[in-house]
Amino acid sequence: MHRFETNDWLVVNNIIYKIYSTFDLTEMRKSLLEQIKLLVNFDSADFFLSRKDGKHGLENGVGFNSDIDELIEGDKEDYSRGIMYSGKCMVYRETDIMDDAERVKTYYYKNFYLKNRWHYALQMILAYNKEFLGVITLYRTIGKDDFVYDDIFLLDMLKEHLAFRLHCEKEKQKDEKIDIIDAAEKYHLTKREVTVLKYLLSGTDNAVICNELVISDNTLKKHILNIYRKLNVNSRMQLLKMVKANNQ
Repeated sequence: MHRFETNDWLVVNNIIYKIYSTFDLTEMRKSLLEQIKLLVNFDSADFFLSRKDGKHGLENGVGFNSDIDELIEGDKEDYSRGIMYSGKCMVYRETDIMDDAERVKTYYYKNFYLKNRWHYALQMILAYNKEFLGVITLYRTIGKDDFVYDDIFLLDMLKEHLAFRLHCEKEKQKDEKIDIIDAAEKYHLTKREVTVLKYLLSGTDNAVICNELVISDNTLKKHILNIYRKLNVNSRMQLLKMVKANNQ
């Protein structure tokens, strides 16, 4: 077994410090992958977050020596799907969950790994309170040896800290509301939709809105549905939780 040097522990402690102290989440994740390189030998890596809407899937990835835009949504979940959404925080080699001879036959391996000349991978699944929050994958190119259990041991010391940071970030986002101006710009609302949104946030009845804007009930419903669709909400209650009623 590898004997861990003093420098290894210093790097681990520094990474843990930066996990909590780096304010910007994207910057923290990019820096993390660079720092892990000092502990574990790998050629490329990516760090994806779980979808904000709660559905199974990945988004908002950052990469190290890899083109994350090549990732086809859904492929990432191929043979590790069950583990990813198990609600458990863990670190494992892909060869530990599937025989290598079978893994190379999968669609994901053929269309993503081979394209990048990767073969072996080490994954860190991040979860908190049984909620999947993100995944880090380290890759080694074809011809190199598989990751070893010392690599798992080192990353295992980071997983709980990362999961807690992502959990805190998600809770913080739930409490943050955007104002009407930001909502209009971010979600590309039309002037009429902004006007309707203001009425909705003020609690005005649909009949009153129709009278004020001189529009039919059906026209108002179309505007409301468009607003819901653009902001990815299903009710006025969700709208109130997401957008401030005024700019003050």
